[in-house]
Amino acid sequence: MNIQAERDSEGYLIDPGVWNDETARELATEENLELTDDYWPILYFMREYWREHQVAPDVRHVVDFLAGSTQMDKKAAKSYLFELFPYGYVKQACKISGMMRPRAWSTG
Repeated sequence: MNIQAERDSEGYLIDPGVWNDETARELATEENLELTDDYWPILYFMREYWREHQVAPDVRHVVDFLAGSTQMDKKAAKSYLFELFPYGYVKQACKISGMMRPRAWSTG
């Protein structure tokens, strides 16, 4: 891996501002995921949310985004999110989107 950004002991970026698409691909590879077109809208939504709020979006915000941008209801959107990130929202979606390790909130 060529990730130059500083990371914590669990592999999350210390500074989410250094994230880019290549970093996402490398982090995904570490999680044994290949980022297809299905992943990018979620990752970009999470990045935009972070830019606006300086905090990782809770899983419910991502589910709302998916439901609003697709023909899925919220239950289907949540299932879809966990199909894409089978080891969990915090473990994979937050890490790959360059978030710092979220603390003490719902993982979905």
